Amino acid sequence: MKKIILLMTAATLCFGCSTKVQRMDTNTTRDLSGRWNDTDSRLVAEEMINDSLSNQWYDRFLAQNGREPVVIVGTVENQSMEHINTRTFIENIQRALINSGKVKFVASREERGEIRTERLEQDEFASVETRRAFGREVGADFMLNGVLTSIVDREGRRSVVFYQTNLRLINIETNQIVWNGEKQIKKYILSRGSRL
Repeated sequence: MKKIILLMTAATLCFGCSTKVQRMDTNTTRDLSGRWNDTDSRLVAEEMINDSLSNQWYDRFLAQNGREPVVIVGTVENQSMEHINTRTFIENIQRALINSGKVKFVASREERGEIRTERLEQDEFASVETRRAFGREVGADFMLNGVLTSIVDREGRRSVVFYQTNLRLINIETNQIVWNGEKQIKKYILSRGSRL
């Protein structure tokens, strides 16, 4: 009898502590902690890219060169007070640039290294007809880089978190900054005693 009661108690505890999961549309905004999240990343990337591509540098480049500019995304530093996966943000920027149809895009430094290794291996192992040649890479005209910062103002259970993202588009040949964009997000958070 004691074993049955123990088993029933254990089963009740296990079922009572189970985790519930609800699938959500990826475009749904749901802030739980007030920290930087996927919605912030996507919205900032899309807005900044739209601002960049509607700026004068783009029309000037088209007029002077008769072709779309080639862009590469460099480093976006996280200088905020929290851990932010800047890789996700960079991917959002890259996707927005490619989907705009207004620029051509080249692979990052890390991606190029992997591709160059593949070409080296093709030189040794692939047939002459299918080898890809060195010296045919497309060079970027501009590099997009920037910084993500934050300021937290906290008193008791209330916090205001201010995020600022600054991106620059730099002409690789001349080092001229042709565009400097800024996007700000401000969040008011009322916590239940847990620290942000």
